Amino acid sequence: MGGNTMAVCETCGNDYHMSFEIRTVGGGVHVFDSFECAIHRLAPVCEHCGTKIVGHGAEVSGNFYCCAHCARTADQALGLEIRDTVGAYPG
Repeated sequence: MGGNTMAVCETCGNDYHMSFEIRTVGGGVHVFDSFECAIHRLAPVCEHCGTKIVGHGAEVSGNFYCCAHCARTADQALGLEIRDTVGAYPG
């Protein structure tokens, strides 16, 4: 009798029949039981406030921030170029 093979979440250790894999550009393969666990393990961290960056975030001079406010606070000169709103007019 064939059984379902379950994969173990690498974040929480849960053995779940609906687990999933995420493959990274660098060739890594990760197994999770929820998006929450995937975010906890893989999402970058804002270099200003320490929150996990789940959305687009902002990159300034190779540093990652969760929002324009954190980018501007951490790097005033380059952070001023960052806009909070999609399609914001840069002028």
